[in-house]
This record gives sequence, C-alpha cells and structure tokens, in this order.
Amino acid sequence: MCTSQPHINIPEMIRKKRDKQALTKEEIHYFVKGVTEGSIQDSQIGAMLMAIRLQGMTQEEAVNLTQEMKVSGAILQWPKEWSGLVVDKHSTGGVGDKVSLILAPALAACGCKVPMISGRGLGHTGGTLDKLESIPGFNIKKNPEEMKTILSEVGCCIVGQTAELVPADKKLYAIRDVTSTVDSLPLIAASIISKKAVESLHGLILDVKYGQGALFKEINGARELAHYLVDIGNRLGIQTLAALSRMDNPIGRCIGNSLEVLESIECLKGNGPKDLEELVTCLGGHLLHLCGKAESAEGGEKAIKDVLKNHSALDKFQAMLVAQGVTAGLAKDLCQGKEVLKRAEKQEELKAEAEGVVQAIHSLPLAKVVHELGAGRNHPEESINWSVGIELLKTVGNKINKGDSWIRVHFEDNSLSEGQKISLQKSLVVGEKVEDVPLVTEVIGAQGQKKHKCAV
Repeated sequence: MCTSQPHINIPEMIRKKRDKQALTKEEIHYFVKGVTEGSIQDSQIGAMLMAIRLQGMTQEEAVNLTQEMKVSGAILQWPKEWSGLVVDKHSTGGVGDKVSLILAPALAACGCKVPMISGRGLGHTGGTLDKLESIPGFNIKKNPEEMKTILSEVGCCIVGQTAELVPADKKLYAIRDVTSTVDSLPLIAASIISKKAVESLHGLILDVKYGQGALFKEINGARELAHYLVDIGNRLGIQTLAALSRMDNPIGRCIGNSLEVLESIECLKGNGPKDLEELVTCLGGHLLHLCGKAESAEGGEKAIKDVLKNHSALDKFQAMLVAQGVTAGLAKDLCQGKEVLKRAEKQEELKAEAEGVVQAIHSLPLAKVVHELGAGRNHPEESINWSVGIELLKTVGNKINKGDSWIRVHFEDNSLSEGQKISLQKSLVVGEKVEDVPLVTEVIGAQGQKKHKCAV
C-alpha cells in the first residue's frame, strides 16, 4: 500500500464514495498515486470506479481528480515566447470526423502552436492516429523534446500519448473499459481534460457531439457534459470552450482512414465539403479569438477560411508530415493529389431506391459497416485495414433519382453481404425537402454563457 498518507484507507474511501460522501483532496491524491504506482489492487480500483459511476462526484472532487491525473506524469513545457499561443481541440468522437487533420495545420498557419495528442479508434468511431498512419512513414511516437522542435519549425504536430504523460489515465481507462464505467461523467471529464492539461495549453475547444451517431443521442446530455468539461478546464487554468455539434449524418463525404486523409487534403485546398469546412472554421475561429489572433470568433473564422483558400494550411500539413517521418517526395505527391495511398481492391456502388431530396444519411449504420470491413478495431491491440471505407456520392440536401448511385463502398473481400447492403440502404432517407440547420448549434464558455453560434 501507499505510505505517503498512512491515515488514509482504500476500503474506507470506497465505502465513503459508495455511501455518497465526498472524497477529500488528500484522499484523491492518495488514490491516483496508488493507481500510478501500482500499489492499489485492480479490484479496489474497479470498486472505486463503480462507486463513482453510481454516486457521481462533486465538481470539487472532479477538479481534484483531474488535477491529480494531470500531475501523475510529465508536464509539457514551452518557451515563454509561445505564451498565449498554445491551443488544441478535442472531439468526443464522430463518424467521418477528420477535423483534427485540417484544423491543426490551419491554426499553425495562423500563428498558433498546436501540440495535439490524439488517440486511436475504438468501436465505431475512427481515430485521428489511424488516419495519419495510413500515410507511409508517418510516426506518431514523439517525445516532448521532439514535439517542441516540430512546433518550433512547423507549428503543429499530431502524436500519440506516451507512457510519460498521464499514466494514471491509461490505467484507469483500461479498468473503466472492463467494468462498464466508461460513461461516468466525472471520469469522462477527468480523462479528457487531464490529457489536454499536460499540454500546458492557453486555449482549448471541445467538440461535444450529440445525435444518432454520437454517445449522447439528445442535446441535453451533451450540454451537461459540455458545461462539466468547460468548468473543469477553466478551473485548471485553461481558457476552455465547448461546441455542441450534430452527429446524425457523417461529417463530409468519406468514412475510412485513407479516404478521410484524401478528403482532408481537399479541404486544406479550400475544396472541402460544406459541413466539414463549417466545423473546422467554427472551432478554429473560436480558438483564434481565445488566443488574441482574431478580434472576434467571426474574424477567426475568416482567417481560417483564408489559410485554406491560399493553401498555407496545406503547406503546414505537408511540413508536419515530413517532420513526423514521411519522405519529402511522398508528402509533396500526396498534397498535390497524386495517388500514393493504398486503395482497396474492390469498389461497389449502391443505387437509390426512391427519388426526391436526401433528408438524412444515418451515420451509425455506415460506421458499423466500415468497421466490419476492417477499418475499426474491437480491442486496442487489433490491426486495421487503412484502405477500406465509404464514399458518399450524394449528401444531405442533394436531389436524387431512383437508380442513382449514392454510395461507393471500398472493400477487400469477395462482396458485400446482403445484410450490409440492407443496412446501408436503410440509412438513406429521401423525402420532399430538408431543413437547413447549422452543424454547430451552440458554443458554451465559462460561467455557462452561450456564445456566438457558428455560421453555416
């Protein structure tokens, strides 16, 4: 057992939380230290996590838990001249969500420093690292000094979490995964914010998704998490905002790792789908306003659009690829649109069974099919196929005739199963008209005020 606080007893702490009592700062420190050092039994950790899942935590407890998880490992440090310029974003996960690949270099092109620590995909949502690793040579493993060098030379990097950073989170997440405590609000918040807090950020925006393809099906649950995250982030000294965005339809036209890289490059050239560009410019605009690079969020949105149109964001993306191990020639060819990524052996298009206007394309069935084709994993160590995926040939708002091809599936096996085809066809909703509503419905800041809604 831990010896730093001999008067603290783990079984007693579990009993307190089980009985809805608040844990002290010292008790939380003792618990996280024991998790990190391996001096608390996994069964006791699981019992504590279940008690938290069932009884919740006060906001003070959640802040203390996040802070202790943050300091369980190394803290990234930056030069003084970067003060106020270090920013990042986090998404709660979505179908076709390749925003990070575009936003990080766009922010760098606007003068920010973006030390983005990302994750792999698990379940139906794709991971940013998986997308980037579909590019031959891309290396997600960079230590703090290497990150600092890349940020100095390029302005952005996208890397994986190392053993040095927030080791308590890695242990707690693994046990949450096998004890059905992943959906606990304080545990979600502590995991997300602690990993961002070690980046020593000035500004952070959280893309909290709701809808058919998100963790939260209704906006109220997403709003509750958003307020929770914003409060903890600000109390840890990070200027934090949360955008609530709809996740009913896929973001953009592509789902699948290498396909999403190619779509990201089109967006970096200013040719991206409307919804994807909307989300990138909205999130980026708020971050530029937070760090003083724009006088308003609207001014920040314009700045992001400008670096997409003039290709300076694309230049940053290309430089980041080279800095993270991609050969200069391959990075240049990729950014110029040459076919350098491996393509799936087979493609099949499905035909629309009705005519009218596309009202919706439900994202979850598409994500599940892509997962079954090999683009996703069921456990962290599982390998994936980077080339399989889906292209949408029609999107929400498009007119469609019966018999029109509306989706192209990239796969490796002999054929799509009938069950997969039926699932895909059911995801397409055709009607007479579609309501034009913004992707981001509100942005929440400190004290819970609703801020500027992003432009359509």
